[in-house]
Amino acid sequence: MTPNTLTNRGTRAEESPFNRSVFSVLDHIEYRICDEGEDLEAVYRLRYQSYLAAGMIKEDAARQIHDKYDEMPNSHRFGVFYKGNLVSTIRVHHLSQEHPIAPSCGVFGDVIEARLKAGQTFVDPSRMAADLEWGRKLRVLPYITLRLAVLGAKYFRTDYSLIAIKEEHSAFYYRTFRAEPATGPRSYPGLEVPVHLLQMNTREVLDEVIERMPFFGSTEAEQRMLYGRKRSADETGSLSVHPTARLLLAAA
Repeated sequence: MTPNTLTNRGTRAEESPFNRSVFSVLDHIEYRICDEGEDLEAVYRLRYQSYLAAGMIKEDAARQIHDKYDEMPNSHRFGVFYKGNLVSTIRVHHLSQEHPIAPSCGVFGDVIEARLKAGQTFVDPSRMAADLEWGRKLRVLPYITLRLAVLGAKYFRTDYSLIAIKEEHSAFYYRTFRAEPATGPRSYPGLEVPVHLLQMNTREVLDEVIERMPFFGSTEAEQRMLYGRKRSADETGSLSVHPTARLLLAAA
């Protein structure tokens, strides 16, 4: 396949109605790394509101959701802002022999541990949640939120991406990421519904996904800002990063 063929395919993909609709929203998106302060508290509240509305949890006076996995060194917590409004959130862990613990390990540890020992690496996105009103207005919001997990897989060059979800979401993940079951459903602590573990072979599938849906594309600089940048001691607040998918297409 020639470079011109790839460029032409990317151009056609960008011009599809679906991809145009995603880019039209992505142009107004800001990703924030939420490690502390008001943005992090807002992320925890959004998780609670979203999960309660979906019937996944019971009411709790704290009206926030956070757990031990939030504070782990391989944890990356993000807020997704549209025109200054927090519209969704996701957390991404990088799983490796150096950092062998992530949320999916709490339920599917027997499956994941053996593969870690064999040298495989993973990204494990979790705690994905969206504001109900903004979710209705921005129908493409799941793609824009999951783009953060795609960037993590690219930055860390993982073997697989894990996806722990409710069964009714399986078709979406297969259609979008060719994600297939890694094992059967199990109970997840704190949730009222069973969880299924899917996996995407990132080394075999991810480039094709990005070619088909170029809004998942990113520059190495964006990946590094989101996953590789070290904060200095005098920095406060949340670091903001703007998507680079359109810049990547322009440079192709």
